[in-house]
Amino acid sequence: MRLTRPPCVDGLRERLGGELFARVAGPDGPRNRARIHGTPGPRWFGPERPVRRVHGDASMFIGGLSALLLQSLHPLAMAAVAAHSGFRGDPWGRLQRTSTFLATTTYGTGESARLACARVRAVHERVSGTTREGVAYRAGDPHLLGWVHVAEVDSFLRAHQLYGRRPLTARECDGYVEDMARVAAALGVPDPPRDRAGLDARLQAYRPELRTTPQARDAARFLLLNPPVPLVARLPYGVLAANAVSLLPAWAAAELRLPRPAVVDGLCVRPLGSAVISAVRWAMTPPPSARAAAPTA
Repeated sequence: MRLTRPPCVDGLRERLGGELFARVAGPDGPRNRARIHGTPGPRWFGPERPVRRVHGDASMFIGGLSALLLQSLHPLAMAAVAAHSGFRGDPWGRLQRTSTFLATTTYGTGESARLACARVRAVHERVSGTTREGVAYRAGDPHLLGWVHVAEVDSFLRAHQLYGRRPLTARECDGYVEDMARVAAALGVPDPPRDRAGLDARLQAYRPELRTTPQARDAARFLLLNPPVPLVARLPYGVLAANAVSLLPAWAAAELRLPRPAVVDGLCVRPLGSAVISAVRWAMTPPPSARAAAPTA
């Protein structure tokens, strides 16, 4: 006997998925999604490329948070974010712009990806300043862009390998780093790493420049303890945040003074993180009835 799913289950999934998508993609999300996926033309990455699998998975929720924490450890990058990004005043807007950029470069036409990168480069060229210690910075500095890139790629890849539905093989991990190198080069990163070994080496090369600052600790408190999320979402967000900390390299968590007991990580944090990510993935996957009714290309 075949069991049928109660209509209320699909309704709950649709409602939760819609709310999540609205938060991440913003009010223009449906229009942007139609443009990104529906515009004909060659793409930078075909459907077989690892970047599509990684960026389409719910593990990005953890990877993105962890990337922000890791990136904050470069004093110049953190100073630029604190002074110019508006992450406190408009955190959801920043997330929505970032998610739209990732979707455009990953799934959009090559021309759309090129224009998206050009817009980001133009913004970077207008951002400059001086740290509290009197050190000048430019957001368009290729060396600084390189740090932001490798921290992001490492975090996204770590998250996917731990929480993704289908973790990548060793060769696919190299392929993901190579895919992301194309985006990095378009953003102005010189000679970005093109495999996992190169990524690890580049991260290690930045270590002498990294340290915690009051601005980095303030950003961590904002992301982990005072997030701009509704009260009803605080518990699942807290689980995602704890897993973002768990995902950090041990030295990075120590720099940010974030506790990370190994026993708690293994027995509690990561199992709960896997459960929440599975729930997010379920909510954001259209129910079978909707997939069957969708037109095919």
